[in-house]
Amino acid sequence: MDWGRCSRILIAVATWFCVGVINTSYAQSDPADRCQALAKVDFSGVTDTPTQVTSSTYVAGTNGDTASCLVEGYVTPTVGFEVRLPAENWNGKFIKRGCGAYCGTTESFWWDCTNHVNSGYACVVSDMGHRSTLGDAKWAYNNLQLKIDFAYRATHVATVAGKAITEAYYGNAPQRSYYMGCSTGGRQGMVEAQRFPWDFDGIIAGAPVINETGAGMRLVWTTAGNLDENRQQILTADKIPLLYNAAVSKCDAYDGMEDGLIDDPRTCDFDPGELRCGVGKNKDCLTEAQVDVARNIYSGPHTSNGEPLYTGGAMPGSELDWAGNYISTTGEPGRYYFMIGDMFRYMGFLPDPGPSWQPEDFDFDQDYKRLGMMEGLYSGSNPDLRKFRDAGGKLLVYHGWADYSVIPLNTVDYYELTTKTMGGAEATQDFFRLFMIPGMSHCSGGAGAYAIDYLSHMEEWVEAGKAPDMMMGHHPTEQTDRFGTDFPLDPDRIEFSKPVHPYSAPVP
Repeated sequence: MDWGRCSRILIAVATWFCVGVINTSYAQSDPADRCQALAKVDFSGVTDTPTQVTSSTYVAGTNGDTASCLVEGYVTPTVGFEVRLPAENWNGKFIKRGCGAYCGTTESFWWDCTNHVNSGYACVVSDMGHRSTLGDAKWAYNNLQLKIDFAYRATHVATVAGKAITEAYYGNAPQRSYYMGCSTGGRQGMVEAQRFPWDFDGIIAGAPVINETGAGMRLVWTTAGNLDENRQQILTADKIPLLYNAAVSKCDAYDGMEDGLIDDPRTCDFDPGELRCGVGKNKDCLTEAQVDVARNIYSGPHTSNGEPLYTGGAMPGSELDWAGNYISTTGEPGRYYFMIGDMFRYMGFLPDPGPSWQPEDFDFDQDYKRLGMMEGLYSGSNPDLRKFRDAGGKLLVYHGWADYSVIPLNTVDYYELTTKTMGGAEATQDFFRLFMIPGMSHCSGGAGAYAIDYLSHMEEWVEAGKAPDMMMGHHPTEQTDRFGTDFPLDPDRIEFSKPVHPYSAPVP
């Protein structure tokens, strides 16, 4: 007798029975009782996603928030998740929120489900398979399973588990499923479209880290390249406004409108050498060494022979965010120096070099050749989206032209390559649209009209067939939610608005 097969059958029957009890009593039962019952359901038989619910807690509605069922659990071995289920008035939809940086938590930060639940969505978040701070990668040290989870598995299995729990609670599977995330969360969305094209009807991916190790290499180049032999910063934070003002002053009007924004920084021919100190000019200027550093930040990494290693560097108009991130205001290296150091100590190479590795150790003539070992796990760069397209999926990608963290040229390059792969601009825009936001920083913020209701546009595209030909961006009087879940905005909080249109790839 095949005892393994018998065990799987028994588990499936038990799961069906427990879920069935909830299903048949959904309309009549108390939402708090149904929530508590989820903790007793055996989800271990969910396909490819052995799941354990560790707690299910009814959360009463307060301060205008909808009452909900908070379900916590994990998918083996260590993918932690939280599912939030509106106790009443479920809209029949499911959304998975992405995380940021190295993830490592399910606590509300960038991926807060509250507003989604208030709108009737069932919402799930994941820690991506490990517990950590957003800025450390020590969890990955010599642990291939955790790297696989972070690379692609955790998003998928948390989605599968979240849908199973949603169906158990409401008695029906979600009618529509969406994904929304930015930065690392953007990469999660791209990976989902490429590797698990049946998980979502619509994917919103902001500022995606399409090339994980390449993006890391660019930040090593930027931060370590600003240190002299005594590990002191060459380009200092007090010079940043000088660079920003000069770039915007020169290139603002290139689009025919002076609005304080560089509409397309690729057209901006600003050279920091224009600020070089010289005879009679020793104030509000840059030394020769500072000019070289600034040029390298704009150009991106290259070999000693000048061979480019990545799709460019930071764009003109992003300078104000260099302070604190690339360049410390306290004299020591900027925060990305330490954060990206952890990537290559514990994630970027195989084998991991470990704690002794420093960003200055990266050899730009040799080490870029080693990145393919791990990039094969993390990459979100496959332009073949036929399965996602054929499944009816819609992909909306957005990126700020002033993004200092994940440079926008890599996203533009991916979109243009995908356009060629998928049969041209018209065929691609049937299911995949890219929006480049002038003046927007990383995921949000900046001088531009960065607050955009992406989810409403995606719902119209998926559910009504209305593709986003234009989205209205807003610049709030104060920082709004990072990923735009607090819509509609109060008109009194809007400083100015500006339309954004889909990016058009150049004709080959």
